[in-house]
Amino acid sequence: MTYHLAIGDRTYSSWSLRGWLLFEKFEIPVKVHTGVLYTPGFDRLLAEFAPARLVPAMRVPEGWIVGETLAMAETLAERHPDAGHWPQGAEARALARWLAAEMHAGFADLRGDCPMTLAKAYVDSAPRPEVLADLARIEALWTGARGRFGIGTPWLFGAYSAADAFFAPVAARIAAYNLPVSGAGAAYVAAHLADPAFRRWRATGWAQHYEQAYYRKPHAERPWPGPAPLAAKIADGPSENTACPCSGDPVTDFLSLDGRVWGFCNAFCRDKTLADPEAWPAFMSMVTR
Repeated sequence: MTYHLAIGDRTYSSWSLRGWLLFEKFEIPVKVHTGVLYTPGFDRLLAEFAPARLVPAMRVPEGWIVGETLAMAETLAERHPDAGHWPQGAEARALARWLAAEMHAGFADLRGDCPMTLAKAYVDSAPRPEVLADLARIEALWTGARGRFGIGTPWLFGAYSAADAFFAPVAARIAAYNLPVSGAGAAYVAAHLADPAFRRWRATGWAQHYEQAYYRKPHAERPWPGPAPLAAKIADGPSENTACPCSGDPVTDFLSLDGRVWGFCNAFCRDKTLADPEAWPAFMSMVTR
């Protein structure tokens, strides 16, 4: 029995990122189905998850559909009580749900002016006062949670929780648009950018090789502020390995890293690894053993 998850573009769909993290960060296996936003294929994907009208949406193993990330978080927490979606203490758990709910429903100016993009980062996005007000409220929530429950850890409530998953797209917006936050806020953003699951999501989006013109902004660009990926490049075979580290299938496509050549079962597996080799434990295990 398998969970199924419908998502949009990994580079742009902030809600999809939240939904995926609710599985990935809590080690719940899921089969992901992707549709490109604003295309007929996206409409066909949603038709398979009716009556959901937006992504993400999940189909539980019994076959019924759950939409909206808050409902998904609660459903997964009920079905997997040991996974750790919410903090253990009653007060921390209530506050985590509060933060997730406010994120789910609020911050319209930040959302509208700074739609999530993981493909570009800007020098100065000239945020309006309304966006700065959203940021101030977000930082107040972060400071309150971390000051009471997350001291000495990178996350809001100590261990990574669903509340952190809900704010991952906010961290991506702050990073991409170079929005002004405090030192503590910048550290929390950096924790998201360095998180291996976030890096895998972003690398997979890069490997899809398409750009939505709607999300392009007329600002001067800068390098992505997250960890710099290792300098891999496309190469010709043969490779040191004969089985793809992603699938175990025979290799057909290749990259080089530090003068050594490694093979993958298709161009997509190669390209998502090329985008950020360190995000993929199976590849790094093969390279370093």
